[in-house]
Amino acid sequence: LANAIAGSLVQTGLAAAIGTPVGLLTGIYLSEYATDGRVVAVVRFVSDMMLSAPSILVGLFVYLALVAPVGHFSGLSGAVALAMLFVPVVVRTTEDMLRLVPLTMREAAYALGAPKWRVVLQVCLRAARAGVLTGILLAVARVSGETAPLLFTSLGNMNWSLSLDAPMASLPVAIYQYAGSAYDDWVQLAWTGALLITAGVLVLNVVVRMWHRRLGAGQ
Repeated sequence: LANAIAGSLVQTGLAAAIGTPVGLLTGIYLSEYATDGRVVAVVRFVSDMMLSAPSILVGLFVYLALVAPVGHFSGLSGAVALAMLFVPVVVRTTEDMLRLVPLTMREAAYALGAPKWRVVLQVCLRAARAGVLTGILLAVARVSGETAPLLFTSLGNMNWSLSLDAPMASLPVAIYQYAGSAYDDWVQLAWTGALLITAGVLVLNVVVRMWHRRLGAGQ
């Protein structure tokens, strides 16, 4: 399972690297900068739709957009599919946390002559950092166990390969493949993989709670 663990880490890490800035910027835009109600409604509708959409539809979309045109599966397309599931969680969390920042904090910063971008970065985001970081970690926990989108994008690889331009193994896909095997040792590997994912998600949730409590106490 070493190649599957490494593949999951690479794809989840790349998805977080893509999804975190996109989600943060979109959430900041919706909360602090958006003035056109129609644009806000459309962006929020798309975000909420992606948040509730079945992950298999996201995988099928990425397959049609990235896999079919080049004619082969790849780790990069798998990371993009996971990033599409990652972004709406961060968007919703960032927007909600920024809206909880008291208006008096913004007004105090403006009274000191601070420009809007500095108020957003150094006042609003700083005050909301506990909730924002919690949302990012919860998004990581969500995408780390997704199987359906990876079946359409990165597919899996029995060999050791971390090339983003080639099929890449992942724990959820390995579990899916091994669980239906006729060999007992492969089935045991599937159970081991399931235990690893469960333990990983549990650890992430514990870290989220501890981090949120610590940052919240620091404020």
